[in-house]
Amino acid sequence: MIVLTRITSIFLFSFALLLAGNAQGTQLPEFRDIVKQSSPAVVKIIVESSSPRGRQGQPGPEEMPEYLRRFFEYRGGPPAPHQRMGMGSGFIISETGLIVTNNHVVDGADSVLVRMSDRREFNAEVIGTDPRSDLALLRIDASGLPTLRLAENEELDVGEWVLAIGSPFGLDYSVTAGIVSAKGRSLPTENNENYVPFIQTDVAINPGNSGGPLFNLEGEVVGVNSQIFTRSGGSIGLSFAIPVSVVRNVVTQLEENGRVTRGWLGVTIQDVDKNLAESFGLDRPRGALIAQVAKDGPADDAGLREGDVIISFDGKDIPASSDLPHVVGLIAPDTRVPVEIMRDKKRKTIKVKIGGLDADDSYSLRGGSVDDGEGGRLGLIVGEAPAEHLERWGLSGGVQVREVVPGSPAAEAGVLAGDIITLIGNSPVKSVDAFADAAEKLRAGSSVPLRLMRRGSPMFIGLKLAD
Repeated sequence: MIVLTRITSIFLFSFALLLAGNAQGTQLPEFRDIVKQSSPAVVKIIVESSSPRGRQGQPGPEEMPEYLRRFFEYRGGPPAPHQRMGMGSGFIISETGLIVTNNHVVDGADSVLVRMSDRREFNAEVIGTDPRSDLALLRIDASGLPTLRLAENEELDVGEWVLAIGSPFGLDYSVTAGIVSAKGRSLPTENNENYVPFIQTDVAINPGNSGGPLFNLEGEVVGVNSQIFTRSGGSIGLSFAIPVSVVRNVVTQLEENGRVTRGWLGVTIQDVDKNLAESFGLDRPRGALIAQVAKDGPADDAGLREGDVIISFDGKDIPASSDLPHVVGLIAPDTRVPVEIMRDKKRKTIKVKIGGLDADDSYSLRGGSVDDGEGGRLGLIVGEAPAEHLERWGLSGGVQVREVVPGSPAAEAGVLAGDIITLIGNSPVKSVDAFADAAEKLRAGSSVPLRLMRRGSPMFIGLKLAD
């Protein structure tokens, strides 16, 4: 009886494992249908250029830093100077021949060739490009083409399965899969612009995958593969895709106008650290702190000012300063939106009419950071700010830090000699006397924001005074 019981137990345990294995097996994603249906609309893009790719002086991929290397692939060793080849991927979004790819795939190209999965080839026309989002729109002279659809539901969950199809290292129509590792990744450009909330995945992406589609399990395009983090030139499981919300916005504008216009607020922003959060009356570090307002810009016209902390924009929370450009950039110019701010430790909502940032404009929203530190009394020796500095930086007044007392609270907070202080708390500082008056009024144990200009860049530093 004991033997039978043990045998029965072993049998039941084995049967339970089998059922569990089958149950788990049914939950594994099935990619075959997606690949079969979608591959015909994925294309290989071959570009030829008689001059170095990209902007003048920009290095080729083999010379670029290992981090965030752009996806280029050159075949047959280093090409001759008069003929430079590059490859990438793309996908068809209309039966009349519209194709989406990355800007960096076609940037500087003299000719663009599109190769279909059935080996047909077409010369492509570049309809428009958008370096800020790294997207480009092409057109080929063909009809009745297979197409991919952009996802209507822009919700994408971390941990969700995604699939990529492209031509890594020239290996046409390779399929790789993985999961969404994170969303809303901020990867500022070399111009410190930050308009794309990248999707991070662990899908194996390599040179040649650039511009290819990223699919969800419904077979919809949820992103365009654009960048990787690598130390070897190949995939290490850190890849980044442009989300479909940005793709749809940019592609529509490129098709209609050949260029992209973004929403523009006209502010310089920075993150809020613990000390600043306390000084502005926030329950935790969050939001985008306005460090500078462009004169006569949308923010200036609406009444936003330096020291305001934007915590919500058009109904969307702003957890960090890097999230603000993502939201603003997708709003059509001349749209009025509500902006929730913290001012004088009180919530306030202001209506802002969004401006427009054209492709060639140099204005940008950019996020900065501040030095960490805690302070007591200021410990600063200041003098009148040089008139040439005030004029150059558009300041109506201020004091220049001549000396920071070693070991003082100001030194620990990161104040440097040469900084020009323009605001202590809510008190404007236009002179040495005004600085002394403002410092004298500070309460012991309080946290206060200090606004200053450092080498022409505005920033806030949070000071916590000693009890």
